[in-house]
Amino acid sequence: MSTNLRSICVFCGAQKGTNPAFAEAARGVGKYFAENGIRLVTGGGSFGLMGAVADGCIDAGGEIIGVITTYLETRELAHPKASRMDVVGTMLERKTRMAELSDAFISLPGGIGTLDEMFEMLTWSRLQEHDKPSGLLNVDGFYDELISFCAKTQVKAGFISANDAANLIHSNNLSDLLEKLAVAAEDGPSSLYRE
Repeated sequence: MSTNLRSICVFCGAQKGTNPAFAEAARGVGKYFAENGIRLVTGGGSFGLMGAVADGCIDAGGEIIGVITTYLETRELAHPKASRMDVVGTMLERKTRMAELSDAFISLPGGIGTLDEMFEMLTWSRLQEHDKPSGLLNVDGFYDELISFCAKTQVKAGFISANDAANLIHSNNLSDLLEKLAVAAEDGPSSLYRE
């Protein structure tokens, strides 16, 4: 795959979830990155979907950079086979470091931490703190309601513009999602307030 995205951060759950498709997709993302020379940036954990995406990448010979807080590292939750592990003090520093290392962001299924990370990156884009695209890999319809909420409910209620809603790129297919992210990385975020 030829792309301008050489380093992608994946946000995902610290649990595996109840649907086996989630872990299968996570491992597949890691494997795909390794096979296509894309560096994987993660939260550094060895558990849940975070561990599955890391394992998929590592098993296929890929490069992975983990970013973990001191709190989590001292509990021995860092992935032992990461190519590199950056240890930071706070969760905000963790998100900042992951953003610095990445050309784009993909969110797999996850909980409130995953949503926090995803929305933080969208907010930073909206505030022009970066121009990196964000995408959802909508595994087995996991994000259907969130996509509808952002694209319809929030726009209709007047809280975000349709252009801002379009910054949340989504697909149920990894190759398609990566193509959309690559285009967005070239064109920049969709914003009414872009100068």
